[in-house]
Amino acid sequence: MNFIDLKAQYAALKQSIDTRIQRVLDHGQYIMGPEVRELEEKLEAYTGAKHCITVASGTEALLISLMALGIKPGDEVITTPFTFVATAEVIVLLGATPVFVDIQPDTCNIDPALIEAAITPRTKAIMPVSLYGQVADMDEINAIAARHGNIPVIEDAAQSFGAAYKGRRSCNVSTIGCTSFFPSKPLGCYGDGGAIFTNDDVLARAMREIRVHGQERRYFHTRIGVGGRMDTLQCAVVLAKLERFDWEIERRVELGKVYADLIKDAQIPVELLSTREDRSCVWAQYTVFTEQRDAFQEHLQSCGIPTAVHYPVTLNRQPAYQQVCVPGSTPLSEAAAKKVISLPMSPDLSADDQRRIVLVMAEFKF
Repeated sequence: MNFIDLKAQYAALKQSIDTRIQRVLDHGQYIMGPEVRELEEKLEAYTGAKHCITVASGTEALLISLMALGIKPGDEVITTPFTFVATAEVIVLLGATPVFVDIQPDTCNIDPALIEAAITPRTKAIMPVSLYGQVADMDEINAIAARHGNIPVIEDAAQSFGAAYKGRRSCNVSTIGCTSFFPSKPLGCYGDGGAIFTNDDVLARAMREIRVHGQERRYFHTRIGVGGRMDTLQCAVVLAKLERFDWEIERRVELGKVYADLIKDAQIPVELLSTREDRSCVWAQYTVFTEQRDAFQEHLQSCGIPTAVHYPVTLNRQPAYQQVCVPGSTPLSEAAAKKVISLPMSPDLSADDQRRIVLVMAEFKF
């Protein structure tokens, strides 16, 4: 059994993926080839955002977004400590300071009720993370940002691409949306890749220039930039995967419901993540909570069930970040970090495998 079954996905899409890759090999435009713009147009249509800018990774998406906003040393960016390190990494790389706000214990997303108290005159952006596949409370966050001088809001949607939020798509619910096409994400390529979404023409132009070393045109550099392009081959892979993406999202949502039902029916004493009624969760990871996480994980692994922990140490407790963030208390994030465990999840997870996973879970002596 695989934690994420990319082989089954490739088998289902082999002809389309191979054809798309061969087309790139034939025309030889490996950097900024026609598939780059084709993918951007299809993702614009999918999300409803006016602009999509493909980039080299989800991390580059966040970095380029902050650069386009002019984030600089001395600025502060509000975010969550319960996420992958890239979210804070890009803030620190620009000399700014991450300000960590605690999470909602039932969704693990940043708690909007705590954001306002963290805003200072140095706050130049708010970066919520749509963790585990469920969009954060973006309307509440956007409203807070608007009340404080229209602070830009960047949705870190690396795990939530394809999710719905009050009739809108993740990545088109704030000033900027960023996603990742890392292979394990809901929409993944076969290496690194990512995308930025915005409805702001000025920001879009800045981000397009920043991703190619700040070039307005060849060898004419209007701003500081990076080498942040998504290569044509990876765009070709994502284009092929888009063919069954709607089905995959439906499967992820359904598999999440089946997991919840099976776990409840078996009366397994683990806590489940809450999903809000006005949005969907695409379950980039199917994550549960247990106080006996380490022993539970060992039991599952001994029975051939792969698991993962997203994430065992909060960012404000990471050695590299303790001296560069604003000190603060995030007890709910730290409690979650000790309890979360992710189960196998991918659109091709079979019903038999899902039942077996829950059966093995039920055998553990809580």
